[in-house]
Amino acid sequence: MKTQAKSTLYETDFNSWLEQTAIILKAGKLNQLDIENLLEEIEGMSRKEKDALESNLIRVLQHLLKWNYQPGKRSPSWSYTIIEHSRRLNKVLKNSPSLKPYFDTVFDECYNEACKAAAVETQLPLTTFPESSPFTKSDVLDVNVDDYFIE
Repeated sequence: MKTQAKSTLYETDFNSWLEQTAIILKAGKLNQLDIENLLEEIEGMSRKEKDALESNLIRVLQHLLKWNYQPGKRSPSWSYTIIEHSRRLNKVLKNSPSLKPYFDTVFDECYNEACKAAAVETQLPLTTFPESSPFTKSDVLDVNVDDYFIE
């Protein structure tokens, strides 16, 4: 496969490009690989994993804030969101344990984003929420379903 043909296939039929790339890899014909686009896709996959981790972390923290600062408005959907996004975080970390240091690194940043989201959604002043997370990483990852039943 020529470089131009590889680039054109990548740009015009992504699925076909993926299938052809898999065939080339299985055959061990590494000199025929579209390295530039393959690297771009691999790097993109890593970014997507990190973005998913951050998104799920923000969502759990946001709903934990709502749960704690608006107890009179608790709903089953809040419970579900906390449990589901914690489950997703655990799945990401199980499938990619190397993301644990990244989780630790972005925890505070995600907490700040969760505060902003919770403030908008609850209409509470941003200053309602502590500057530092009152929740531990364990609070986010080790969610006990029994804690989220509404009384």
